[in-house]
Amino acid sequence: MTDEYQILPRTPGVEDYLRLRIVSGLSPKTLEQAQKGLPNTWFGVSVCFAGAIVGMGRIIGDGGTAFQIVDIALDPAHHGQGLGKAIMAALMRQLADHAPEGAYVSLIADGNARHLYAKYGFEPVMPASIGMATRVRADDSRGKT
Repeated sequence: MTDEYQILPRTPGVEDYLRLRIVSGLSPKTLEQAQKGLPNTWFGVSVCFAGAIVGMGRIIGDGGTAFQIVDIALDPAHHGQGLGKAIMAALMRQLADHAPEGAYVSLIADGNARHLYAKYGFEPVMPASIGMATRVRADDSRGKT
């Protein structure tokens, strides 16, 4: 990472968050989702380049027993600068300094990102556990009796 970039200890603003999710290939979110979700960030970082936010990462969780690293996103024009490592290092430093010992930290690794996360101690949890996900739908009644 060059001196042109700054890793700022702050959650990105709503507009930067929405834009970075799209340009980085993450699923888009609505304005309402971002406005509700971002204030619940336990810790976030924003990558600044020439006054613009070009990357981000967040930690969400209960502050005690469980945390999840989410929204690691970088504008593709800034790939290859070591910024993914810098984002992860800042997030992991915050966890080491402020999360209770023994807290569970999880993340979902898309594609080759698993190699980056492995450098920070993350391992696949299979076969003991398997990650699962769903998306909420207004008419969803799965699992309801």
